[in-house]
Amino acid sequence: MMRLKQQGLASLTVGLLSVIAGSPVQAEGRLLATSGVTQLEGAAGGGLVPWALISGYSEQGERSVSAFTTRTDVQDFRLDVLGGSWSYDNRLELSAAQQSFRLKNTATDIRQEIYGAKIKLAGDAVFTALPQVALGVQYKRLLDGDTAAAVGADNHNQGTDVYLSASSIHLAALAGYNLLWNATVRASKANQMGLLGFGGDNNRHYQLLPEVSALVLLRDGLALGAEYRTKPDNLTAFREDDYRDVFIAWFPHKHLNLTLAWAQLGSIAGSDDQDGLYLSLTGYFQ
Repeated sequence: MMRLKQQGLASLTVGLLSVIAGSPVQAEGRLLATSGVTQLEGAAGGGLVPWALISGYSEQGERSVSAFTTRTDVQDFRLDVLGGSWSYDNRLELSAAQQSFRLKNTATDIRQEIYGAKIKLAGDAVFTALPQVALGVQYKRLLDGDTAAAVGADNHNQGTDVYLSASSIHLAALAGYNLLWNATVRASKANQMGLLGFGGDNNRHYQLLPEVSALVLLRDGLALGAEYRTKPDNLTAFREDDYRDVFIAWFPHKHLNLTLAWAQLGSIAGSDDQDGLYLSLTGYFQ
């Protein structure tokens, strides 16, 4: 049944994106890697942090579709994510993702669907002095809320994150290499991105949470970077730590991205020092 539901979401996502995208349009003008990579919740950005960049390589009047798969494997847990996004005009991004969070050596599997939207408000990451600024929303629906209810989540069914991001790329700024930075502020009540519900006995209200990314865009489509994402600590049952990672992303061309990271996720559901590898593959279709 779980596999059928996952396949159903994947088929629905691909079908909807195909219908919305319409006829393929070639997007040649945007610089390589300005698509970002795919974030754990489905948005264009880093692995952990959504950026103001819009997914794919669409420009004015153009559409882009992407599909991605991600696995994060730490000591006691594994997180698999499958999804896709559609973008238009280098201004609007819509995304859908399903997370499957598994406690190793058990049958416990927590699934969450995330539907996102992002719109560019101002600026351009490359061509204007003003950073590119975008507003995003992520609606999260837990398919398996029993664990969230058991640990004291205020809401074990659904929640919504809202974020504001600013991104800028400085050409040849660091020893001749391009430099990208991003700053995001997220309003959220999500415990472990929502996998353990939303809010709790320690705090039931939205908090403003800063997130940052920085990377160097090397030659041959390589990027080296790091991220830091602050987290709420809503549950007295379990301490929740901030996320961080260091990563290398490879863009061989505008149709593919492969990202490898070392992620440090801290304490998750009472298990400390959850560190491990993050691997993500994204394909772009224009």
